[in-house]
Amino acid sequence: MTMLFSDGFDRPQLKLSRKLLLLNWPFLLLITAIAAVGVAALYSVAGGSLEPWASRHVVRFCIGLALIYAVVLVDIRWWMRTAYPFYLVVLVLLALVPLIGVESGGAQRWIGFGEYSFQPSEIMKIALVLALARYYQWLPPEKVWRPDAMLPPLLMVGLPTVLALAQPDLGTAALFGIVGCGIMFLGGVSWVYFIAAVVGIIAVLPHLWERLHDYQKDRVLTLIDPQRDPLGSGYHILQSKIAIGSGGLTGKGFMQGTQAQLNFLPEKHTDFIFTMFAEEMGFIGAAALLALYLLTLLFITYMALRCRSTFTRLVAAGMGLCLFTYVFINVAMVTGLVPVVGVPLPLVSYGGTSMLTMMVGLGFVLNAHVNRQVHIRREEFGLLW
Repeated sequence: MTMLFSDGFDRPQLKLSRKLLLLNWPFLLLITAIAAVGVAALYSVAGGSLEPWASRHVVRFCIGLALIYAVVLVDIRWWMRTAYPFYLVVLVLLALVPLIGVESGGAQRWIGFGEYSFQPSEIMKIALVLALARYYQWLPPEKVWRPDAMLPPLLMVGLPTVLALAQPDLGTAALFGIVGCGIMFLGGVSWVYFIAAVVGIIAVLPHLWERLHDYQKDRVLTLIDPQRDPLGSGYHILQSKIAIGSGGLTGKGFMQGTQAQLNFLPEKHTDFIFTMFAEEMGFIGAAALLALYLLTLLFITYMALRCRSTFTRLVAAGMGLCLFTYVFINVAMVTGLVPVVGVPLPLVSYGGTSMLTMMVGLGFVLNAHVNRQVHIRREEFGLLW
């Protein structure tokens, strides 16, 4: 135990002034620009009013900036030491959702405290990244390929995935799987295991299909043929495609989107906000927003590659995977490439827990960047815990 809490670093902890100086300020300006797009979109959705969504979005983003600074200023050693306890606490909260959770929209995903509620599944995305990064920091490279070394990360990924499916939340479960497998691959796991996993998933697909809820089956069938139920399960995606197509190259103009302003487009301030934005700003505006996300991901990739330690590198890469998966699933969902699932567009969609957890995740990216020259000696971790 003493080995775990020893200073396994070649350099002393950075001072506060030095950490602020090492912050990637262009990266912060970039995510601020994306959030500003969200404020403008929510202002338009409300018919030219800051209430009820745009003003709260601004407040949450400001709180998120404070959380970023808090994450960055805390010693990287503390985050690494608390990775496993943090994961276990969030896992317990996730397990408690079916027992004490608050139901909304036919799904039980929130835990409420008076007027406030939060989604443990959103926090689990951060906890999962930290725990997996901590594990591969400890694991010697020559043992990564061994089957017994696969069991702990598979359990770390599998447990929250099963709990998310039980809520039911297929989108979050898929995100856990994608991010978890991505970190395992970056941690050095052989591609042979992933090929075997894909073959296994294909083999059990008929059984998985039978286990899906009726509404989940409808989403898959609607993806194949939205016209099969145009006023029911196919309504969302049909209206989304109409809105995106009517936007054309340059869009209908700010606050001029008919599908959104006339309330044909459902969930226009949350899951389908990209559709509303594409209708008003057209292909050029949608491409510009996606370019901002791409530039953000390139920044994260650059920062991850510059990290010397496995923990900081995998933390930065894992948070980047979370961001990419969010953006990919949301955009693919509203354009009819994947089934409709409840995945918001990061920093743009309205939502408190998703906004704050994403900002905390970006704070960990910046923490890894600030501590990029820190080298953690693997041999000083004699115990897993």
